[in-house]
Amino acid sequence: MTQENDQNERHAEAMKALKAEQARKLAGAREAPGLLLVHTGDGKGKSSAAFGMVARSLGWGHRVGVVQYIKGAWATGEQQFFSRFPDQVRFEVMGEGFTWDTQDRSRDIAKVRAAWEMSVAMMSDPALDLVVLDELNIAIGFDYIGVEEVVAWLKDRPRDKSVCITGRGARPELIEIADLVTEMALIKHPFDAGVKAQKGVDY
Repeated sequence: MTQENDQNERHAEAMKALKAEQARKLAGAREAPGLLLVHTGDGKGKSSAAFGMVARSLGWGHRVGVVQYIKGAWATGEQQFFSRFPDQVRFEVMGEGFTWDTQDRSRDIAKVRAAWEMSVAMMSDPALDLVVLDELNIAIGFDYIGVEEVVAWLKDRPRDKSVCITGRGARPELIEIADLVTEMALIKHPFDAGVKAQKGVDY
């Protein structure tokens, strides 16, 4: 019993010190009007995390804009779900599927250009609190739009706007200006074992 008491006392002291450290950091933190977030990496979960943020925003009564750059060839669970909130979510599916499906570079570039113009309009809209640019990183990676143009606009975007960009292969220029960058690491994926994408899990 004495050993357990000692462990409890050490735990309490450690938590007290941790609480004091967290309070010190919080006291020095500042409010940010809008953040630039990047979800990248080869692992699954980039878009899923972004749509979790959309749900969180809706919980606070915020309004959200979503532009999907690649998806579009099939219906997705996120599109069907967020369509239930037409007064809070503006959801634009601008892609036509993965690039290996379309096999038409000129058409892909035109679709990305239209998606970027839609993105700029949403980021300029004072009624929207959060804008998700889903798989923009992929469009940049295929050189369908120049990273310089994207970075220049994001630097000068309305400062009250939070923007979340998803997709593997985020360019260093984008990572440099982001406030938060999360890299999803691929450890294991069912597709590598021959398992098809699952409704409600993958799309």
